[in-house]
Order: sequence, then structure tokens, then C-alpha cells
Amino acid sequence: QVQLVESGGGLVQAGGSLGLSCAASGRSFSGYTMAWFRQAPGKEREFVAAISKSGGSTVYADSVKGRFTISRDNAKNTVYLQMNSLEPEDTAVYYCAAGQPVVPSRRENYDYWGQGTQVTVSS
Repeated sequence: QVQLVESGGGLVQAGGSLGLSCAASGRSFSGYTMAWFRQAPGKEREFVAAISKSGGSTVYADSVKGRFTISRDNAKNTVYLQMNSLEPEDTAVYYCAAGQPVVPSRRENYDYWGQGTQVTVSS
């Protein structure tokens, strides 16, 4: 079992940057694929980015590709999401997830979720 706690959310102007962190506790952090999802009001939770166990492979949603960067530090049991060139459409609650997905972008393949952190981008 692993527990996940997100931090770093807040209010930022369009075009600005924000960095999120997800601290994990429990067994075998390095044994999990880690991902970020987000959910805007009235919308379904959508995939943002995922990173492999070693950090050697990443995948991004088309909507954030080139603007967001996911990374992890297994020594610190932490996964990060650096968000640049933020747009109002990025406004959402951002969730950290851990699992053993065959398809990284599918929500059902993640076993553990954080509580979420709010990101608001003003125009």
C-alpha cells in the first residue's frame, strides 16, 4: 500500500508556471508507475502525464505536451509536475496516482490516489 499527498497548487496568471509535488509513503515507491490526472468542475477526470518506474519513459496528454514535465526522484519518494505556459483551461484539481497500468492514461489502472490539489489559472 502507498499513501500519496499532493502539494504546490495555487493561483497563477495565464502564461505563468507552477510546480506540483506528490510525496509517497509506503512500500516500494519505485515499483509503481506514477501519473497525474486532473478534474475540472463538471468534467471527468482526465489524464495529464505518467512516468515509468525508473523515470526513463514518460507520456503526456496532447493538451499539455510541450508545456508540462513529469519527473520523479525515487530516493525522495516524490513525483513532480512542472507546469509552464499555463492556460485557463488548465484550471482543475490535480491528482497524483500510483499503479501498475498497462495503458498509463486509463484511470482504472491506478490503485492509489492522492487527495488532490487545486490549480487555478486566471486570464
